[in-house]
Amino acid sequence: MKTRFFGKTGWQISEIGFGAWGIGGSDWGGADEAEAMATLRQSLDSGVTFFDTADVYGDGHSERLVGRLKRERPEPFVIATKAGRRLSPHTAAGYTAANLKAFVDRSLQNLGVERLDLVQLHCPPPEVYQQPEVFAALEALVAAGKLAHYGVSVETVEEGLAALQYPGVTSVQIIFNIFRQKPAEAFLAAAAAAKVAVIARVPLASGLLAGRYTLETAFSAADHRAFNRDGAAFDKGETFSGVDYETGLAAVERLRPLVPEGMTMAQFALKWILSFDAVSCVIPGARRPEQAVANAAASDLPPLPPETLTAVRQVYDELIRPLVHHQW
Repeated sequence: MKTRFFGKTGWQISEIGFGAWGIGGSDWGGADEAEAMATLRQSLDSGVTFFDTADVYGDGHSERLVGRLKRERPEPFVIATKAGRRLSPHTAAGYTAANLKAFVDRSLQNLGVERLDLVQLHCPPPEVYQQPEVFAALEALVAAGKLAHYGVSVETVEEGLAALQYPGVTSVQIIFNIFRQKPAEAFLAAAAAAKVAVIARVPLASGLLAGRYTLETAFSAADHRAFNRDGAAFDKGETFSGVDYETGLAAVERLRPLVPEGMTMAQFALKWILSFDAVSCVIPGARRPEQAVANAAASDLPPLPPETLTAVRQVYDELIRPLVHHQW
């Protein structure tokens, strides 16, 4: 497993992390706790040292599972969590110092730690980036010893750029994958210049880029890939990266011949993201130990050649760009 520096924190973390939304159970059609723990352990065994969760994944269940891993294993690893989506309604006015402290205290309890490594505002409303008092509240929580660092998880490139104006922001988490290439045009360079870590989420476009789905694939009613395709529950960009399902399948078939021998399509999608030096870490999810092994193994595979990167861009420009580029 190769490592990368995590912005200005001084941390050196695995370039492939673990996205813990799926093991929380909610929005993914349920999860088996024993299998989730086996998957977490296997990720650590495979060299993963960065685990990303949130207080709303399974209403704290995901955090508690990652906290259990922390108690079980002596190896050092970084836990990133998120705060803000517990607000109902989820409005900028709710991002108060009192609410943020309450969210952080709950995550401390769920994870069973005395200090959080990294707290990210969880895709806050755009108005939050014009409220310096929100970031002052996060600074106060750092000063109080409740967290070491803070960052922001964003929906759009514009929000990511807005977050960079706050010097205390150490990381920005953003959707970046073969189907969402806009961050490569301006955001990645700006983040690198600011020495802000970049966490690439939804790397497989909700599984589309793993190349296993077809028009006949059925998702359970509790799975966001069934109920959120049009953004009924949250930003539709979180589901299949905002790409129309049928168009996504067609693009996958265009990409399939580009995958080098000895590499799965999912690993190909991860290697594409890691071809950008400004990315600090990519966080695919895994719900079974064998998925964790395959994800981690992508780190040691050869980089994609320039002509392949060019061909990937052509597929994006022809099929995907008109659908998503202007939206996020």
